Amino acid sequence: MLTNKILIKNARLVNEGTIDQVDILIEGQWIKDIANSISAEDDDIEVIDAENNLVLPGLIDDQVHFREPGLTHKANIQSESRAAIAGGITSFIEMPNTIPQTTTVEKLEEKFEIAARTSYANYSFMFGGTNDNLDEILKLDPKKVAALKLFLGSSTGNMLVDDPEVLEGIFSSTDLVIAVHCEDETTIRKNTEFYKAKYGDDIPMKYHPIIRSEEACYLSSSKAIELARKTGARLHVFHLSTEKETHLFDNDIPLKDKKITAEVCIHHLWFSDADYDRKGTLIKWNPAVKTQNDRNGLWKALLDDRIDVIATDHAPHTLEEKENAYTKAPSGGPLVQHALVAMLENYHLGKISLEKIIEKMCHNPAILFAIEKRGYVRKGYYADLVIVNLNDPWTVQKDNILYKCGWSPFEGVTFKSKISHTFVNGQLVYNKSKINDVRAAQRLTFDR
Repeated sequence: MLTNKILIKNARLVNEGTIDQVDILIEGQWIKDIANSISAEDDDIEVIDAENNLVLPGLIDDQVHFREPGLTHKANIQSESRAAIAGGITSFIEMPNTIPQTTTVEKLEEKFEIAARTSYANYSFMFGGTNDNLDEILKLDPKKVAALKLFLGSSTGNMLVDDPEVLEGIFSSTDLVIAVHCEDETTIRKNTEFYKAKYGDDIPMKYHPIIRSEEACYLSSSKAIELARKTGARLHVFHLSTEKETHLFDNDIPLKDKKITAEVCIHHLWFSDADYDRKGTLIKWNPAVKTQNDRNGLWKALLDDRIDVIATDHAPHTLEEKENAYTKAPSGGPLVQHALVAMLENYHLGKISLEKIIEKMCHNPAILFAIEKRGYVRKGYYADLVIVNLNDPWTVQKDNILYKCGWSPFEGVTFKSKISHTFVNGQLVYNKSKINDVRAAQRLTFDR
């Protein structure tokens, strides 16, 4: 079989803090060369003219819920990875709260087998910690597993880890990155009971960020950080939603040397509590979208590097499920197809540079999880690449949404930027709104 060769001409490459006019040569799954000018000397080289559009490293989304196994009426690895590559996300790390939960090595490997058959994007999975599976955690090979996920709030089944001795035992026993969902369950239950007594199940959505409050988030995240400092654990705090929490994190050392890191999600940067009247349960997430002040604080911490990563927390539900009354409507929404263009919209508004977007969505996830040969455009790295036209407006509507659930919180939004090409391991998998039926995806590996 001949090795494919692709030459991308006239690229404006955004990579490692610079924007450069280059050509990029792909050979097989690898980036073979990057230079000011590369000639297509061989007849078997396919030439793609980037037409002076942006070329980016493929995005790495470290927090998605693709719902397989067990919840595939909402989504599955095939459907959501298709949406991901259309959104420029070439690698994802998926969460353990499926059915059955990914809390044994056997169940973890079963998910890897599904992804190997069906995924369009590179893949890994987090392993779920519980109050009683430390023995399984100790079996994990850190070179093959992205991280350990602990739910310190928002219990799903028995995945809420609420035993302090167990928590300290886990933090003390693993060298894996420990990724945590931080909301204090006692505070949330108390607040829910108060508003349920007043309104029944149909609590107005405006109370969601008051029920899942700043206090609930800060109490949990500050405790997790205190425990990480005590034990020396490597802690990554998912989806910050409050300005107050941002002050728990440092920006005075390089990411590679940080033991405690943080991320923010697209929805907490885009929406605020002013949007609940219009969007209702469609923007019901845990942690909740909070105030304009919180959103401003998250942006400030992102730009000054207290927050290290931008992710999606892609978590689809059917419209029928989301249209239930407050207490019955699940939290979460689909985001992978629209995450990059949403961030580029903020670039157009002057809120963030292209270089900073790539740092937070490509480089930093690769550093944080020690992902091998991805997250950058470098010779000898996997050819995960995205071409983006910054000036090709389009509107999100039902007929161009690729999520299995068929809806998006961005419906009706017109984005200025459009993704034209996505390459996964050197294969063109997305080309001008068309998904190519190519399975080029690989299991992520880790340099640990």
